[in-house]
Amino acid sequence: MKLLRWGEAGAEKPGLLDAEGKIRDLSGVVPDIAGAVLSDKGLAAIRDTDPASLPQVPDTTRLGPCVGGTGKFICIGLNYSDHAAETGASVPPEPIIFMKATSAICGPNDPIIIPRGSEKTDWEVELAVIIGTRAKYVTEAAAMAHVAGYAVANDVSERAFQAERAGQWTKGKSCDNFGQLGPWLVTRDDIADPQALPMWLTVNGRKMQDGSSKTMVYGVAHLVSYLSQFMTLHPGDVISTGTPPGVGLGMKPPRFLQPGDVVELGIEGLGQQRQDVIADPQG
Repeated sequence: MKLLRWGEAGAEKPGLLDAEGKIRDLSGVVPDIAGAVLSDKGLAAIRDTDPASLPQVPDTTRLGPCVGGTGKFICIGLNYSDHAAETGASVPPEPIIFMKATSAICGPNDPIIIPRGSEKTDWEVELAVIIGTRAKYVTEAAAMAHVAGYAVANDVSERAFQAERAGQWTKGKSCDNFGQLGPWLVTRDDIADPQALPMWLTVNGRKMQDGSSKTMVYGVAHLVSYLSQFMTLHPGDVISTGTPPGVGLGMKPPRFLQPGDVVELGIEGLGQQRQDVIADPQG
């Protein structure tokens, strides 16, 4: 299934994409794509609903982030061997974990906002894993049962804030509209192998990233298990699993986003995003 959230920012309603690519309103079936709805039982109730019985939503409707109630947006750094190589970094002996503020989360086609003082805003197409049920101290063998599904994420990053200022990476990852998520949550039963998904990103029509989740150092099952040893994962939590090569920082010379640019990205089977790059209206 392809589940989504639609409507004005902060007031999104649950929906699904039917077999014909039409958005259907799930408001009469579930309160949101969040919480217990993300469990196998909750998803089964949606699966048992005939999409044709649901009201159709206009195609022009804004799409919001595909999951609600996200308590944690957890990111994994340098998790693609080829991306680590382009940055000159070594593959880490354990997953590198950092957090993106949940206030950065926005819809898949909402603009990338260049924050005040930014000179190095960058792009990162990533496979996002959406947690469906509480996970604590889970084994790698049991980890996938706690996954509701997958989505496209753009882990937008301000490299100067991230690496050239004192402190940790979080402030370079958490600006407003630095976490486009969606267009939809694809349930795990629809993705045969999350470690074999081609992914891409373009800027102004030029291909920048052209990779695959097969080059991930630490796969989805390992990450869910690993993170659950340190923190309890809850329904709606998002794990953004790292990016393949082709980021602006890795270009020679580096190339960063400017107002007026257009970024498009996607992952096979998970849909695609489009973002206009704009200056912060409060900047």
